[in-house]
Order: sequence, then C-alpha cells, then structure tokens
Amino acid sequence: MRHAVWLIVAVFSSQVCCRTSIGFELQVGAAIVDVTPNQLPVLVNGGMTSRSVDQVKTHVNARALVLDDGQERIGIVVVDSCMVPKHLADEAKQLIETRTSLRADRILISATHTHTAPSSMGALGTDADPNYVPFLRQKLAEAMVAAEANLRPAQVGWGSAMAPEFTALRRWVRRPDRVALDPFGNPTVRANMHAASNPDDAIGPSGPEDPQLSMIAFQTLDGKPLAVLSNFSMHYFGDSAISADYFGLFCDGLQAHLSESEAGSGGDLQPVAIMSHGCSGDIWRRDYMQRRAVAEGTIDEYAQGLLGVATKVYDSIEYQSDATLSMLETRLKLRYRTPDAQRLEWAQRIVQELDGELPKTQPEIYAREQVFLHEMQETEVVLQAIRIGDIAIATTPNETYALTGLKLKRQSPLERTMIIELANGGDGYIPPPEQHVLGGYNTWAARSAGLEETAEPKIVAADLRLLEQVCRRPRRSLTQSRGPATQALLAAKPLHYWRLDEMSGPAAVDCANGQSNAFYEAGVIFFLEGPESLTPRNKDRFTQADEVNRCAHFAGGRLAAQLTQLDQDYHVSLSVWNGMPIDARPVTGWFFSRDQPYSLTDSGVHVGLSGSDGGLPGRIIVQVGSEPVRIGTTAIERWSWHRVAIVKSSDRLSVYLDGGTEPEVSVMLPDTVATPSHHFYFGGRSDNDSNWQGCLDEIAVFDHAAR
Repeated sequence: MRHAVWLIVAVFSSQVCCRTSIGFELQVGAAIVDVTPNQLPVLVNGGMTSRSVDQVKTHVNARALVLDDGQERIGIVVVDSCMVPKHLADEAKQLIETRTSLRADRILISATHTHTAPSSMGALGTDADPNYVPFLRQKLAEAMVAAEANLRPAQVGWGSAMAPEFTALRRWVRRPDRVALDPFGNPTVRANMHAASNPDDAIGPSGPEDPQLSMIAFQTLDGKPLAVLSNFSMHYFGDSAISADYFGLFCDGLQAHLSESEAGSGGDLQPVAIMSHGCSGDIWRRDYMQRRAVAEGTIDEYAQGLLGVATKVYDSIEYQSDATLSMLETRLKLRYRTPDAQRLEWAQRIVQELDGELPKTQPEIYAREQVFLHEMQETEVVLQAIRIGDIAIATTPNETYALTGLKLKRQSPLERTMIIELANGGDGYIPPPEQHVLGGYNTWAARSAGLEETAEPKIVAADLRLLEQVCRRPRRSLTQSRGPATQALLAAKPLHYWRLDEMSGPAAVDCANGQSNAFYEAGVIFFLEGPESLTPRNKDRFTQADEVNRCAHFAGGRLAAQLTQLDQDYHVSLSVWNGMPIDARPVTGWFFSRDQPYSLTDSGVHVGLSGSDGGLPGRIIVQVGSEPVRIGTTAIERWSWHRVAIVKSSDRLSVYLDGGTEPEVSVMLPDTVATPSHHFYFGGRSDNDSNWQGCLDEIAVFDHAAR
C-alpha cells in the first residue's frame, strides 16, 4: 500500500513538472451579456405574491468568466436574477457544451438574488415567466461563448476586507411570550426575519454574520485589468423593478475603477466586474443591535460605500501567473419535508377553492406549496468546488445562512476561500438543524425552504469533501484561538472549561481535559459574537486580537452536564448576556442550576436574573432549596456582557459580578444542601422554568472555592 501511495505522489509530481516545462499558462476571458427581457410586461419574483412589471430601471446582465490552464477549462457566470432553477441551469450548461470547449460539469451558474429581476423560477405566489426562461437560457450560453472568445494569458490575485457596516443579521429570536403564528395557524415562530424591528419583541440575533468582502482578480501579464469576481453576504438592498439592485451598481462602479486603473485592459476589450452572492439567507443591511451605523441611505449610497471598501482591496492585490486549476462537481439526493395526511388534505381543499387562480394570502400560498412538495417528494442538488492556484471556491444551491458559509470557509483546506450561494439551482433556504426548532419564514415548508432538516450538514459535508479533493489537502480544524483571558483561566487548572464556540451541537467540548461531558438541548443556537470581542484591553480578550470570540445563544434550551467530582467546595465562572427586557416576566431568567432533573428539591441551588417580582428587576438572584429568593444590588443592562462567579465555600454560597470583591448575593446554605445533585444546568433551571433567554460563554468549573 505504501508503494502505491508513493507512486501516486510521484506521478502527480511528474505531471506538475511536465506542465511547467512545456509552458502551460493561465488564460482568462470575460464578457457581459445583457439579459434584460425583450418582451414586457414580465413576471418578477422575490415576493410572496405574483407581480408583473413593464418598466426597466436598470438593465440586468449575465457576467461570465472562462479560465484555462492548458489542462482544465472552467466557466463561471453570475446572472442578475432572484434564483435560477437547476433544470434551467442544466439546460444552459448542455447548450454551452455544444457551443464551446467547456464541459457541462465544469460550469458554474449562479444568481445575484436581486428581488427585482424577471422570474426564471417559480416560488411562493409567483410562477416562472414562460417567455423569459428560454430567452435567459440562450443569453447564458451567449455570455459563456463570448467569454471564451476573449481568452488571453493572465495572472490571478486575491484580496479581502471586512465591511461590517454593510451587513447584519436580519433573523432574530422572539421572546418566549411573543411567539407568532405560522401560515398553518400554529404558534411555532420563535425566530423570524426582522423580528427586532420592535426591539421589545426579540431577545437577540439567531446567528453570526459574515462581513467579509472577498475578490478574485485577473489581469494581463503586463498588469492591465481583465476581470474581478467579488463576493459579499448581504441579501439585497431593494429597488423598483426591473433592476439589478446593488449588485449591478457595484459592478458598474468597480468596472469604472478598473478602466481607470492602468488604462483598462487595452484595445476595445473592457474589464468585467462580477458580484456573486455570499451566504445571505439570514442577512440584510440593518443592524438591529445598533452597534454600528449600517448603511440606511439610498441604494446608490450603499453601493458607493461598499465600492469604497472594494477599490481599496483591489488596489492592494498581488498577482501570480502560474496558477493551476481544478474543479469537481457532485450531485446529492435530498428529501423534501412533505405534508402529513392532515396538512395535505387542508392544502388540497384550499387549492381546489382557488380554481386555478394564483394565491393571494399566506395560507393560500403555503397550501399550494404543500401540494407541490407532495408531488415532488425529493430532489437532486448540485455542489461544486473550484481551485484557482491557492484560492478555493465552494458553492451551495441554496439561500444559505452566514453560519454555513463560515463553516465552509473556516474548514476549507485553503484560507483564501469564497462561498457562492444560489449556484446551479435555487433549492431554497437550508437552515442549520437547530434553527428548525425556532421556526419562522426561513423554515416554513415550501419550494423556497422545503429541504429535509439535515440538508445543511449534508451539503457542508459534501462541499468539504470536494474542497479536499480539488485542493489535494485535508480540511483545517475548527479551533478558536486562546487569548490572555483564556490562558489565565487554563493556568488556574479548572476541572472543566467550556468555551461554547461550537458551530453545531450536541456536544460542548471541554478544553480543560478534551472531553465532551456537557450537551446542548434543543433551543440553543451557535457561533454568535461573544464577550470581549471588541475590547481594546488585550488582557481581557478570550481570543487573539484578530479573531472574534464566539458563544452560544440560549433560546429555551440548556447545556446539561453531570459533574460527579464536585461534592464539597467549588466555584463556577461564566459570562452572561441577557436578551430579555428585565421587567418582561417575574424572573428574567435562570442561567445556573444544580438540582435533580425536572424538579426543584431542598438541595437545589439556582442563580439567575430578577424580573418584575420584587420591584428590583435585572439583578442577580439566588434560590437555595425552599428558601426565599435573595436579590443582589446591581442592575445589569440588557444586551451587555458580564462576568459572574458563583462560589460555594463550606456552608455559604456567594455570587460575584464583574470581578467585584464584595458579593452581590451571599447565602447561608441549609443542611439539606450537604448532599447536592451531580446534575448541572447552564442556561436554565432544573425544572425548565424561566430558562435563560440570551447568551452564555466561557464556563469554567473549579473543584475549590478560591477565585
């Protein structure tokens, strides 16, 4: 077996040498083809109900790239469309294959996701425009033919920057007492888009954002711009149809910058700028946390602001001329979440009453969608990975959450990795599995969000396998860096230390001993921004200065652990962030509990935050057995991080806040606590009453009372 491995390595090495010796070089061609419909009015999708328009505000385009290194030829086209269905993408690829030297499985077709473009795919209340679909198919082929005709020797470079002021989380978790109804009449909506437009309704964002603006730039060997493929995660700005939205304005502005740079590419060939859609399923431009001023002006001002970041990135890019290419594709079968018999009967009755008319209300729209899902049952999604030198691209055919994009970027074998969503299909939202528990529009079963609950991890796994193959190296490990505060905690030798930096459940990794003896329940979401991520004081940071610290968001679920080694003195330190208005319920929330499961006993110890009971909301509270609740003195501001230390020493329990030397609460323990439970809960009480609605992080447990 060892001889076989060395033979493969030797053959690959000889191929690389052979390619270099006979002078293979990277060639790049780019082109833009106008795909504005020639027949108006035209259907436009992106909304709940059907609409048609007969005006064109801005033209919509297909922007294409062809790459060739002498052995591999790859085509990429990004079109101004809300979504392009897989059957249309496949038909266009077959047509391209007959007109070019490109193979169908070496072509990537993706949509920008403008909500003001002609409809090429049926979704919710809108059908595909029957006249536009064949027109678009031809134009996609024309774009690739034109790009191939423009092939010329080139070099490639990568650039990126963070642009947090231009993107933010739009999906927020609702308060447990403000759960909304879904289209089927059930109270299932714990999270939804723009839930925080009324901050009193919501507790916090449902996931992380990804503010990275990345670019793959191509220029001639003498330094003249040829093309730039950009990528950013912001859903869309919103414009009047027909329009390419901010994607088109960004491309036009960047092309102007390229033309000015080094006098363009020379001759009559103009450089091409392309903006592909990053992972934006739960992303928009408004920052409901108001931590920063996300652009609230006009669409032109937004595009110009993002261009300001992009041009600085572009002007700093360095290039290489010896990049080789690799591309692979796989097709993955996935099931739809089809209706049960009761829901199907309800849906069929409503559709029958429509009598061929398009649906107008949410129940009508989702009834029709249930019939579609029942008829389809399953589908096949297309996934791809591309390597361009030391740069990687992975695709998803979905409206993908930012967390999913971060999973792929952070585990990709290559640090320089771009994720393009809505590529080679429009298979709807793929929430990570834990998001389905919270419900909301992104999870309601329809063609726009109908794949099985495990679709997201299956797609991530398949993409990572493709990336490993095209990059010829293993994926990177998910390890959060250790800042000064983390190192100090570890130096104190905790019995357990959970950093809560996981991207998924159910296990929380104990970085004190490498075990996984704590487990997340349903109702916990992952990888949000944690404490001390933005502090200027380096000694307080849990991560290195260039990395965001991550935490878990508790929305009804808990972290449960059995800690059999803790019998006598101990102390627990953890960071807490409350999302509830502090006077919204009698107890704002319990974040620590030690007691028997599903019950309150005389030996139980519970720590949380006071609510409307007692007239002193937002303060540390302690409950011991059947003793009265004790309330602390300091009011804690909502949506702010605080460090709490819970110290059990002999017959006393004391709780300290933010490193203070005097306890917020100190309680004498009754004799009943002498034989405590080994069951520990973080993010809720043992009986699940008034569980924590907010974030926790950096939980350290010590088997002694010293702080």
